[in-house]
Amino acid sequence: MGTPALRARGILTSERKKLTANIHPTAVVSVRAELGIDVTVGPFCVIEEGVQVGEGCRLASHVVLKRNTVLGAENRIEDGAVLGGRPQHLQAADRTGNLIVGDGNQIREMVTIHAGLHEGESTQVGNQNMIMVAAHIGHDACVEDHTILTNNVLLGGHTHVGHHAYLAGASAAHQFCRIGCHAMVGGQAAIKRDVPPYVMMDGQSNEVVGLNLVGLRRQGFSNEDISQLKAAYRVIYRSELAWKEVLSHLRTQSTTGPVHVLTEFLSSGERGFVQARRTPNAPTLRLMEPAKSSAVRKAG
Repeated sequence: MGTPALRARGILTSERKKLTANIHPTAVVSVRAELGIDVTVGPFCVIEEGVQVGEGCRLASHVVLKRNTVLGAENRIEDGAVLGGRPQHLQAADRTGNLIVGDGNQIREMVTIHAGLHEGESTQVGNQNMIMVAAHIGHDACVEDHTILTNNVLLGGHTHVGHHAYLAGASAAHQFCRIGCHAMVGGQAAIKRDVPPYVMMDGQSNEVVGLNLVGLRRQGFSNEDISQLKAAYRVIYRSELAWKEVLSHLRTQSTTGPVHVLTEFLSSGERGFVQARRTPNAPTLRLMEPAKSSAVRKAG
């Protein structure tokens, strides 16, 4: 994950920010907030004390940046988004942690992202992410780079989303769950366990239904990498080996590349993993025998 831009490039003091930032007259900007060069602040925005906004950021209307929120450069925040709010937690004190957002993110209308639960702790969003309408990221979560969170995605506290992951509409992740890199999660999924990297999770059954092959090819994975991942997938979900044997087999299969990333993810799991869909051995509906079918038609 790229480190979010703590530096907030081009930050200016309150005495100079109005000379170099385009601030709408209805916006409320604390004198203790710091804005970078070429920042646009739209109508009725509120920027509280301790906020840092990096150069080139664009805030539409009614955007709220709560205290100690740090934005990197070139972020675009659309109408009604609230960033850095107090965690929805019974133990949340008046002084909470902060929110750190990297560079080049698109944060769409009505998105909410909460700050870390305790002072000194952070919710983190990396670089070049697309976070769509009404998505929510809970306290102390970490969203890496180049992810897509579509409309109404819900991430509980302490969740972790790996780079290039895709979460479809209205999918929800239980607190402390991990979604691996390059994973694709279907709409309305209920994520209660970790989703391994590179897989596709169906949103109706909440089961893994194979590798995210289209996404992997779009990201330039080689045929060799994909073949190795297919072999690893068969070991994990089809071999019926004991779990220790699965991990041992994967470690001997590859010490570098995507299989190594997958193995490290599986080795560090604490919540268990989403299971794969199994094809039934027999038809789920009993078929009518031809002789009985003819007899029924004659009787009719």
